[in-house]
Amino acid sequence: MSNPRVPPRKAPDQPWHTEGTPPESPSGRWKMPGGWIGLVVAALVVFLAAILALSLFNEGDEPTISYTEFSKQVDEGNVTKIYSKGDAIQGQLKNAQDNPEGDGKYTKFKTQRPSFADDQLWRNLEQRNVTVTASPVVQQRSFLSNLLLSLAPMVLLVALWIFFARRMRTGGGLGGAGGMLGRKAPPKPIELEPGAPRTTFADVAGIDEVAGELNDVVDFLKNPDAYRRMGAKMPRGVLLAGPPGTGKTLLARAVAGEAGVPFFSASASEFIEMIVGVGASRVRELFAEARKVAPSIIFIDEIDTIGRARGGGSAMGGHDEREQTLNQILTEMDGFSGSEGVIVIAATNRADILDPALTRPGRFDRTVQVSPPDRGGREAILEIHTREIPLAPDVNLGQVARTTPGMTGADLANLANEAALLAVKRQQEQVTQTDLSEALEKVQLGAERSLVMPEEERHRTAHHESGHALLGMLQPGADPVRKITIVPRGRALGVTLSTPDADRYSYTEEYLRGRIIGALGGMAAEHVVYGVITTGSENDLEQVTNIVRGMVARWGMSERIGRLSALPNDPQQAYGLAAAPATLDSIDHEMRRIVDECYEEACEKLRDHRAQLDALAEALLANETLEEAEAYRIAGIPRLKKETS
Repeated sequence: MSNPRVPPRKAPDQPWHTEGTPPESPSGRWKMPGGWIGLVVAALVVFLAAILALSLFNEGDEPTISYTEFSKQVDEGNVTKIYSKGDAIQGQLKNAQDNPEGDGKYTKFKTQRPSFADDQLWRNLEQRNVTVTASPVVQQRSFLSNLLLSLAPMVLLVALWIFFARRMRTGGGLGGAGGMLGRKAPPKPIELEPGAPRTTFADVAGIDEVAGELNDVVDFLKNPDAYRRMGAKMPRGVLLAGPPGTGKTLLARAVAGEAGVPFFSASASEFIEMIVGVGASRVRELFAEARKVAPSIIFIDEIDTIGRARGGGSAMGGHDEREQTLNQILTEMDGFSGSEGVIVIAATNRADILDPALTRPGRFDRTVQVSPPDRGGREAILEIHTREIPLAPDVNLGQVARTTPGMTGADLANLANEAALLAVKRQQEQVTQTDLSEALEKVQLGAERSLVMPEEERHRTAHHESGHALLGMLQPGADPVRKITIVPRGRALGVTLSTPDADRYSYTEEYLRGRIIGALGGMAAEHVVYGVITTGSENDLEQVTNIVRGMVARWGMSERIGRLSALPNDPQQAYGLAAAPATLDSIDHEMRRIVDECYEEACEKLRDHRAQLDALAEALLANETLEEAEAYRIAGIPRLKKETS
């Protein structure tokens, strides 16, 4: 049912996608675009242009000469033919002559014979062999041609008027909100094909606890009367916060699909334009459309684009386009009543920077954290994404799920697709476990590169990767080593892959120190074996720096800094402005101390186990790649029993 208080939709092209909306009724009065004043102005312009066009098109191209000039040309025998209608004469010369009464030369001409002339014109024409034709020398345009030519500018002006009127209607004028200045045509709504299945919770896996929280929204949309009788009000807005690729958009579509209500989807960046006021206008119309077909759901993706805390240095004042768009969203959400049944769902991966007015109760008053799935969730997601992929009997999705901790739904979908692409390249009928393993290596480690390394550099790379692997095997509680390779992948000359047996949600200081020692293992191995340091440790040092900075400045693992968070977890904030200079100096001192201690321990362990380090390096030089079981066997280190999650 449409709300009679809602203004009618002004334009069919809007920057959002819709799903499940009913077709618009053909009834409704047509409005004159631009208004009657615009029509009158356009009609006046068209009338003047038509008069001008008719005056131009009705004139011939032949010049009018004097009768004296005409008689002169006849006497000189330069006239080849003439046509006469009454005293009006048209003619054509044999040779072009200068026009004494105008510019340029002429060949065809017009003249008027005076009524008092008695110059024996017919006799002179006969003597000079001038042909007197029965048809005009100068062919005039037909009435239809003149009509079409005169209407052409009118048609053009009418088309331009309609175009400008539509632009003004959708954007507020030439110089207003949108208009002609910088306005790009927004995409048209995309509707599902009739009978196409909608997304439901059956298509969402791995985040069951989140789906449980959203079941309240679904139930409210299905049974609003039960809530009204109890006096309960549904949250007007639900904020989905989580890392990219965790399925926030899919969840919002599933809520709409489960409830069977229309779904409006838009990215926050689509509301922003160069002209101030466009975003607010689009927000008003989006909410008006949702009210027409209520109950419905509005989904705004990446809302942090326009929902950042106001008053920052990036704003340009009270008339900033982002602020006006945000203000309009706040106003529209405040305008909801319990009977409208319009729920706003927004997604962001930066919930900490949103404006407090946006997340207060009454607007986005429910925040749902969407985290990467656990092992069971990853297996369920893999089952969904491989429904259309023929799998070989040896495929074990549970094993794949165990080796993909931290992967999101989007990562797993990409993994399944990469495995299918490999199977097609190999002309297989089914995807095998080997395809999935190689696809995982490509996703995690990068594609293989055909690079021929000098023998000396190849030996250093083998010891570098062996140092990583050996310290990972020796360090208590470290993640198991899954694969070692000196085949160049991505930007790396070699890779050591280590993943945990079970998902981890918190880390001890001992585990983090082990991670640092393992990351420094490559540099330590080069130092112990060759006495040099190369640029191959750049990525390792970046990982070490991030880990140790978190230990010292955020997680309270330094006695000197104490139990406080000295640096915020905001990469956009300048490092030097986050704390006092003395605190920053202390943080740097503690970071260096911890890294130096870990580096010394790494070098010491590699010296004590030099034979195992050399054995791993020799095996790598011979085979280029070592799998988990073979690596542990060559190192002579027993593989600890796998943990269960």
